Amino acid sequence: MKVTVDQDKCVASGQCVVAAMEVFDQRDEDGIVVLLTPEPPAGQAEDVRHAAAVCPALAIEIQD
Repeated sequence: MKVTVDQDKCVASGQCVVAAMEVFDQRDEDGIVVLLTPEPPAGQAEDVRHAAAVCPALAIEIQD
């Protein structure tokens, strides 16, 4: 699994961090997504897929 984020689309809702805090964080100054783990381990795949599904800006892309 490979994860990418589009910081230009991000609306700083923080749903990705709630869903998968090991993979996503937010910048302190504006809350925009920060990708911590571009290739998360298989054990985090379900959380990452959930994060992508709940992102209101559709800023998370997953490639298997």
